[in-house]
Amino acid sequence: MKIIFRCDPALRDTLPRPTPALQALPEWLREMPGAAFSDLRGREVRTVKQCPPFVDAMRHGFVMRLPCDVTYADGRFFWDWNLPSLAGETQPRSPLSFHVSAQVAGTPLAAADGRTLVKFNSFWTVELEPGYSLFATHPVNREDLPFRTLTGIVDSDRFNAVGILFPAAWTDDGFAGVLPAGTPVAQCFPVSREAISLVFEELTPDRIEAHDQVANALHGAPGLYRKAYRDRRPSSDK
Repeated sequence: MKIIFRCDPALRDTLPRPTPALQALPEWLREMPGAAFSDLRGREVRTVKQCPPFVDAMRHGFVMRLPCDVTYADGRFFWDWNLPSLAGETQPRSPLSFHVSAQVAGTPLAAADGRTLVKFNSFWTVELEPGYSLFATHPVNREDLPFRTLTGIVDSDRFNAVGILFPAAWTDDGFAGVLPAGTPVAQCFPVSREAISLVFEELTPDRIEAHDQVANALHGAPGLYRKAYRDRRPSSDK
């Protein structure tokens, strides 16, 4: 799958580039143990670090990143970004903009204090191959981030002349500090617009036998899914 990113010529050498999600895994995942003691079970158990579906979701697609350091304190955002002159007249000039609270009235995103929603501006356009849309969501399993990026789908095979903006609810009022340049603000991946067809069937005797065999094997051999069923994924993406 070929994905084309474009930015203003003045930013080409300084703007953080979208990065394969594999290369943006958080330090806590790298450092966490593969096993931990469970008081409930009275023995060590495997942690999510050894759960391929959990990790594969985090390394799927690519992440869009914050273009500069952004400081948050006392409910306010600050940044000092020496942005050069850009070629276009309508390109954003700041890393953030905002959605007014009325735009999410009646949804679980509406805060009681009526705060606005953050909007992460993108200085990259994204072009996908025909028939594909861009699925954008909060960086997967990243509850450590003090915001929650909203999920959306953009037909980026057709809509790619401007950058996509990523709205987010600020969720950690106790956070005070700096979001460094390069912080993932959205995780994205192409999805086909081909219509899906839902088929419902009963388990046949062969399928029931296979179910029992695989279920018993999973209980008896840790790591079976990874060793026997998981598709081999590239160690890096270009």
